[in-house]
Amino acid sequence: MPATGPGQRRPGHPCKDALAADIPSRLTKVSSDYDDMLYTLHERAPHAKILAVGYPTVIPKDTSKCGYNDPHQFGTITQGDLDWLRQDVLEPLNKTIEKSAGTNSAATFIDLYDSSQNHSVCDAGKWTEGILDDNNNPAFVHPNAKGHRNAADHLAPALLNAIGIN
Repeated sequence: MPATGPGQRRPGHPCKDALAADIPSRLTKVSSDYDDMLYTLHERAPHAKILAVGYPTVIPKDTSKCGYNDPHQFGTITQGDLDWLRQDVLEPLNKTIEKSAGTNSAATFIDLYDSSQNHSVCDAGKWTEGILDDNNNPAFVHPNAKGHRNAADHLAPALLNAIGIN
């Protein structure tokens, strides 16, 4: 295969090939564990209000925006794997958390995914850093200040509503 550099995306989906078979069982386990956690929280604090926060958009719908071998994005993860990770891992994980929260009367799901569209690691106006941030510090694909601001904008009203301050 020809060498690839920044901006060039290597084909294929080696992560999917190696891991896809286990994802359904892992999501089932996450669902069970999340249900158990919410139940235990409610049992130990029956008057508590629980805010279950989903993941933001990390990977864009158009993964051709993501450069290959770029540590400020996803390093050497292929475009095929990025598509798979978004569609078959991240989006179902958010649905799993939302479903678990929906089965517990004390829990409310906070969706950050929709509000963070077009602000992924590979977008110019990103709210999530890649493996490294712009200063070459480890970020490990976590929200930056703008991503945290978006989360706060969604959490604050939910929190105020949960404690009865509208």
